Amino acid sequence: MRTSRRPNRARPADVATSPAVEVVIEAVGGEGDGIAAGPLYAPFTLPGERVRLAAGGQRRELEAVLEASPQRVTPPCQHFGVCGGCALQHWEHGAYLEWKVDRLVRTLARERIETQVLPAFAAAPASRRRLSLHARPGRKDAARLGFKGRKSWDVIDIAECPIADPRLEAALPALRRLAVPLFEHSKSAPTLHVTLTDTGIDVDISGVERKSGGLSADARMRLAEIAGEADFARVTLDGEMAYLARQPTVRMGQATVALPAGGFLQAVPEAELAMANMAVEAATGAERIADLFCGAGAFTFHLAKLAPVLAVDSSAPAIRSLIGALGTAPGLHGVVAEARDLARRPVLAAELKRIDTVLFDPPRAGAAEQCAELASSKVSRVIGVSCNPATFVRDARILADAGFTLDRLLPVDQFLWSPHIELVAVFNR
Repeated sequence: MRTSRRPNRARPADVATSPAVEVVIEAVGGEGDGIAAGPLYAPFTLPGERVRLAAGGQRRELEAVLEASPQRVTPPCQHFGVCGGCALQHWEHGAYLEWKVDRLVRTLARERIETQVLPAFAAAPASRRRLSLHARPGRKDAARLGFKGRKSWDVIDIAECPIADPRLEAALPALRRLAVPLFEHSKSAPTLHVTLTDTGIDVDISGVERKSGGLSADARMRLAEIAGEADFARVTLDGEMAYLARQPTVRMGQATVALPAGGFLQAVPEAELAMANMAVEAATGAERIADLFCGAGAFTFHLAKLAPVLAVDSSAPAIRSLIGALGTAPGLHGVVAEARDLARRPVLAAELKRIDTVLFDPPRAGAAEQCAELASSKVSRVIGVSCNPATFVRDARILADAGFTLDRLLPVDQFLWSPHIELVAVFNR
């Protein structure tokens, strides 16, 4: 009887038995791993280093640095290498920042886009005002709290976080206590989205088991008691109020904005201001401005000092916060705000006929639908803010094909020691 033979394919177990090797790291890839010939990928390695890598496949663990790069520095955090929150603390800051900017330039080059790249804004350590912390059961009076581990679903119970504002770091013990009542149901896997505001710490909690009826009255009461003892401003469960001592607010330009529960906020205040200053410089002289994907007004209140602004965002709570803050900001030229899903209902070219300058700051998916309308409009100046260079270059190509020129670009390193880079770009036609 004939039998068919399957091709000989390497099994995962076969790959894992590839022996340990000594290699020279040639470059650092997009996820922050060093790259050697093969290619082989290894975390915590730097260009020019000779290293020994553990047995494995294409992705290997670092066993030893045999010849270190002069750019190698001592990581500032005791959890580095175990915690999955940072990838590049071992790299000297200037070289690390140059690598980020170079990656951004090369991403633009793939779409044949060249521009003036301004000196990058770089966030300092101890400047992050918001963190997302995962909680897991721990002691009776304190949960384990921190970030996911490297290559793991386990949570690293952190004792420090050098990227965080010291006031958030000081709140870690209270946040551990706050998480304890959340484990009333065994299936809960809570995440505490913690924001430092001008009026105190704001916590929005997701991942609490809901199928069993959510938290009991006793658990909610304990949650509120702990929040009160810690003097938190507000605690919410997926946006639903659990405790309120005072409304969390932040300054955006001259406005005092009441933050919606779980609402978006730039991670570093100084980064937000640097981006806003770039937008104001670019928009100076505008007669009418549209601020699309405006959130609660991080750019709106700055731009409205120059000219009337149409502000649009998909989040109705963010728009309500923006409108509610208008009375706190004197000297504005006027703001009209609308809640609208710009992916499904972009502002049409016909609606932009009286607007000469548009700023857009979309989520990671980008703004392809909106850029198509900008391309067919009479708008002469576009300011693009992006947290994802890959979708930004797609959107930039749409604008370039419609006659826009990318005049200048500001790289923004808001997420320190990560591979993540953001930007503000100015287009004219």
